[in-house]
Amino acid sequence: MRRTAAQPVPVSAGRTPERGDRLWTVEETSAWLRVPVATLYQWRTRHLGPRAYRVGRHLRYDPVDVRAWLDQQAS
Repeated sequence: MRRTAAQPVPVSAGRTPERGDRLWTVEETSAWLRVPVATLYQWRTRHLGPRAYRVGRHLRYDPVDVRAWLDQQAS
């Protein structure tokens, strides 16, 4: 089946996403980090959490940025 622009590229759990892969929603980022959605919004207003992008009225997270932020928290 051929993929069209309307179909997102899935991020499989077994591989590390690269730039150009689809961005995560707030809910996906929340699930991956295992923190409440409200925590992500609080971190954003306090400039504490992973970098987020505003796409229209929605927030999106680059999985590479989320992983880099998480690695930085451990050091």
